[in-house]
Amino acid sequence: MTGLKPLHWRVLAELADGLPQHVSQLARMADMKPQQLNGFWQQMPAHIRGLLRQHDGYWRLVRPLAVFDAEGLRELGERSGFQTALKHECASSNDEILELARISPDKVHKALCVAHLQSKGRGRQGRKWSHRLGECLMFSFGWVFDRPQYELGSLSPVAAVACRRALSRLGLETQIKWPNDLVVGRDKLGGILIETVRTGGKTVAIIGIGINFVLPKEVENAASVQSLFQTASRRGNADAAVLLETLLAELDSVLVQYARAGFAPFVAEYQAANRDHGKAVLLLRDGETVFEGTVKGVDGQGVLHLETAEGEQTVVSGEISLRPDDRPVSVSKRREPERLLLLDGGNSRLKWAWVENGAFATVGSAPYRDLSPLGAEWAEKADERVRIVGCAVCGELKKAQVQEQIARPIEWLPSAHQALGIRNHYRRPEEHGADRWFNALGSRRFSRNACVVVSCGTAVTVDALTGDGHYLGGTIMPGFHLMKESLAVRTANLNRPAGKRYPFPTTTSNAIASGMMDAVCGSIMMMHGRLKEKIGAGKPVDVVMTGGGAAKVAEALPPAFLAENTVRVADNLVIHGLLNLIAAEGGEDEHI
Repeated sequence: MTGLKPLHWRVLAELADGLPQHVSQLARMADMKPQQLNGFWQQMPAHIRGLLRQHDGYWRLVRPLAVFDAEGLRELGERSGFQTALKHECASSNDEILELARISPDKVHKALCVAHLQSKGRGRQGRKWSHRLGECLMFSFGWVFDRPQYELGSLSPVAAVACRRALSRLGLETQIKWPNDLVVGRDKLGGILIETVRTGGKTVAIIGIGINFVLPKEVENAASVQSLFQTASRRGNADAAVLLETLLAELDSVLVQYARAGFAPFVAEYQAANRDHGKAVLLLRDGETVFEGTVKGVDGQGVLHLETAEGEQTVVSGEISLRPDDRPVSVSKRREPERLLLLDGGNSRLKWAWVENGAFATVGSAPYRDLSPLGAEWAEKADERVRIVGCAVCGELKKAQVQEQIARPIEWLPSAHQALGIRNHYRRPEEHGADRWFNALGSRRFSRNACVVVSCGTAVTVDALTGDGHYLGGTIMPGFHLMKESLAVRTANLNRPAGKRYPFPTTTSNAIASGMMDAVCGSIMMMHGRLKEKIGAGKPVDVVMTGGGAAKVAEALPPAFLAENTVRVADNLVIHGLLNLIAAEGGEDEHI
């Protein structure tokens, strides 16, 4: 998968704790001269290369990674009685233990396999576990029970209890989403996959655990051990070896007790940690809702009890997925649910989304010169229950064009002094672009931290939002088309075809393309630096980007910046903000 050689893994493991290492020591480990190390390092994966910092003959990584050396892992495992194997690259750590169970069932109890990369890593219901090298702590181990498989239905929730205890010992507060996901609010920190085989009159359980050590760049709604340490302003005990050793110690203790007494001693602890206890949820199979109701709790077998309109239902894990029922009250509680048509009136295009049961059903867009697609959808989909809510910066003429397509009043919402726990510090909110305000409200679906909210459209806006809900304002600059148009009209000899971005462009077209992108990236990085300075060192600042040019801008940001920060591209951020606000209004109505 990576092509890394044993010496690469050895050097990477030496640097993985984030502490400085002298180049002479690293060169000896790599069996080369110190001046050869830079070329050696260039063979590392790109996301790893960008983490390196060099100073006065020392190398260090800007953040720890979940990478181990075999000898250190062996010693770590022995302290809790585990026999360890380290796989730099494999199909699946669960498969490694399953194979051992088939070949040597007498050796599988507390046999541990730690994997750096898995080509076929999986979670519940066959879902793929996405990760990059060093970002995720992944391990599997065997545990032999003198019980048949059907009596181990509560094994996955008890494993989640053990993992949560371990994280709590390190000062990290997490919750459990039934049956066994480790979560922080809506963000997933880790998952557990348990597979069992019957051999020699005993049941071998293969317990696979994956925990995000570093925030994964490609995964939405994720949490990580490192980001939790930063949020808690903690510095110690953040390396992967300490995390793994703490997990193994708690798993060993809990599973010994579970083998003797079952799940009953852990039920109360599980209930207290269950994120959705007493809350409305949806239970889905293959994407279709099969139950909706309120979580009452779990029993001694780990079975979920759900209070529904038809009475109490019991649900075993199996192929069922649980989701919080965060539909607006007006949608989920009325006999005739309200439907929504949400509008984002930008400068050059109109975007819209039909919302059914609190979720996007269809999304569309069109230029103002031809809004007939919206009119056609309205004729097809509209009924008396549709509520139309929009945000517009396009001006009154274009708003009137939108109204012509829809035979119903439109609620155009402006910026406000505050909403959803966010205070607007704009001096005159009535002058504040509504799109910037609703982008900020929508960003809360993608980041719980302080964040820079970027919209790349006709204009580029770069706004700052603190983690505790203060919208501080931001900047506006011309978008790519306006920049190029300005150069073409106002400057001689610069009306050139579109070029490409290069680090050192050597044609005028490429110089223009590169300059425009550098201007946008520079603006984002400057705002990021200001916000980081304001909220204090050690606290993360994310970047949430939207608009037609967002993906290209995200790709153009420097690798070191991308390695050190979370950058997410989110389509239709304004519409997410509108939906968030409407959902909150529904909750307030119910409370009153």
